[in-house]
Amino acid sequence: MSDAQPQKSPQSKESIPSSSSSIQGLHAAIEIGSTGIRLIVAEIDSKGGLKIIDRASKQSRLGRDVFTMGSISRDGLRETIAILSSFSELLQGYGLQPSDIQVIGTSALREASNRDTFIDRINLQTGFHVRIVEDIEENHLMYLAVQKTLEDERSFLTRSNAMILEVGGGTTEVMLLKKGQMVSSHSLSIGTLRMDEQIRESARQPRQFIEMYLESNIKTACDVLAEDLPLDSVRTFVLIGSDARFAAYCLSGKNFSHYAVLDRAQFIEFADSVAGLSPEECMAQYHLSWNETESYAAGLTIERMFLEKTGADIIIVPNVSIREGILLAQVQGMDQKIEQELRRQVVASARSLAKRFRYDEAHAAHVKNLSLEIFDALKKEHGLGKHERMLLEVAAILHDIGTYLRTSGHHRHSEYIIANSEIFGLNREDINIVSNVARYHRKTPPLSTHVNYIALPREARIIVLKLAAILRVADALDRSHSGRVRELSFERTEDRFIIRPSQSLDFSLEKLSLAEKGDMFEDVFGLLPVLM
Repeated sequence: MSDAQPQKSPQSKESIPSSSSSIQGLHAAIEIGSTGIRLIVAEIDSKGGLKIIDRASKQSRLGRDVFTMGSISRDGLRETIAILSSFSELLQGYGLQPSDIQVIGTSALREASNRDTFIDRINLQTGFHVRIVEDIEENHLMYLAVQKTLEDERSFLTRSNAMILEVGGGTTEVMLLKKGQMVSSHSLSIGTLRMDEQIRESARQPRQFIEMYLESNIKTACDVLAEDLPLDSVRTFVLIGSDARFAAYCLSGKNFSHYAVLDRAQFIEFADSVAGLSPEECMAQYHLSWNETESYAAGLTIERMFLEKTGADIIIVPNVSIREGILLAQVQGMDQKIEQELRRQVVASARSLAKRFRYDEAHAAHVKNLSLEIFDALKKEHGLGKHERMLLEVAAILHDIGTYLRTSGHHRHSEYIIANSEIFGLNREDINIVSNVARYHRKTPPLSTHVNYIALPREARIIVLKLAAILRVADALDRSHSGRVRELSFERTEDRFIIRPSQSLDFSLEKLSLAEKGDMFEDVFGLLPVLM
C-alpha cells in the first residue's frame, strides 16, 4: 500500500518519571489494536525511566473486519503487513530489529477466528512475533503506565475511590480502586466500532440510537461494577485513550505533558458538544480525519455516560498508552517498588473476589501466612520464584470460596469460580494454575482423568503440584480455623520435614489432619511433613 508510511506524532522526547533498573538503551513496542497499529520508541535510562524518542501510528481496519465478519480479511492482512514493514524500516534507523521488538495484539486479535494463521503470516513476512494479550493483562499494562505517570501525584489514586476507564474499538476496560487498592478489573464488550456497527444496522437516527443503546449496556455494566464498589463513592475518574487525550488537548492546552486535570462539568459539556456536531462539522472544527471523528465522538459519549454514573468531580487524563505499559513491564522485574506494588494490587484483587463469595477471612489469612512460611523454608526443594510465591498467596486466599456454593466438594467449586473469574495482574495461565492449586488443597491429588489439570502445559502442572502440596499442609495446620498453629520453625531430617510451632498446646486435631493431607507433600518433595 502506498499510504502505509507511519505518521509521526508531534509529541516526542517526552519522559516518564524514573525508577531503578539495569535495563538500558533503546526499546520499542507495537500495539496492533482494533482501530490502529501504533509504535513507540523509548530510551530506558540507568534508573529505569522512559524517555519517549519517537511515536508512529497508522489507522487499521482489523477491528471492523473482526467485529463484523469474525475474522481478518485478506485486505486486512495485507494492510497490516505493509504497516509493520514500514515500522520495521523506521526501527532500523534506530538500530532495532523486528526480533528486538515487543508486539502485542488486543481485542480484535483476541476475537479473530483466524488469528493463528494471521500471526504466522505476520511473523514470516515481517519478522515480528505478535503476542496476544488477554483483557486482564491489558488492564495490568495500562495500570502500570498510569501508575508511573501519576507517580509524583499518588494522591489522585489514594486519597479517594477511583475508576480507570479506557474505551477501545472492541472493548471498554474498567478498573476500580478503593483508596489506591485494586478492587476489581473488568473488560466490557462496549466499544466504538461495535457501536458503529449497531448504528449502521439501525433505522433510528444515530444520536437517538447511541443514547438508547449505550444507556442499556452501560447501566447493566455499572450494576455489575457496583457490586464491587458503590459508584457514587468514586471521586476520581481516570481516562485513557486517544479520545480522552483529544479532549485534554482541546480543554487544557495542546501540549500537556504527563497528565491533564479536567472538571466534571467541563468534560461533560465538551463531550456533548462533539457528539452534537455532524461528522463534517467536527472534521472542519477540529481538523480530524473521518475515522478519528467517528471514534472520538463515540468514545467521548461512552466516557461521559460512565462518568455520570459515578460521583467523580475530577477527571485525570494521563498522556500514556498501553505501549508505555509494555516497556514498563520490562522494567518492573528489576524495580522492587513496582514489583511490590503489583503484588499488593494482585492480592487486593484476590481479596475482593473472595469477599464477594463471603470467605472466612481469618482462616484464609492464616493459611496464606503458613503457606508462605513453608514456601520460603523449602526454597531449595521447590526451586520456584517470586511469581509462583504470589500465585500460592492468591490460591491460599481463595482456596475455600467454593463453600459459598456448597460445603460438600467445595474444592471443585473453588476451582470453577477462580477459573471463571478475573484477578488483576494475572493472565489466563496464572489463573488456571491458581484454580488448580485451590482444587487440590484437599481430597484427591491430580489424576490423569482430571481434564483441567491435564490441559495445563507440563511446566504449569509441576508448579501446581508443588504449590498444592504446600497449601494442603498449611490448610491442615489450621484444621480448626482457630489460628492456633503459628510462629513456626522448621527442621529437616533425611526423610522428614519437621514443623515446630512456638506454642505448647494439644495439636491432636492438626496432626490428624496433616496425616490425612501430607501424602502429596511427601510425593512431591520426598519429605514427610510432621507437626511436633
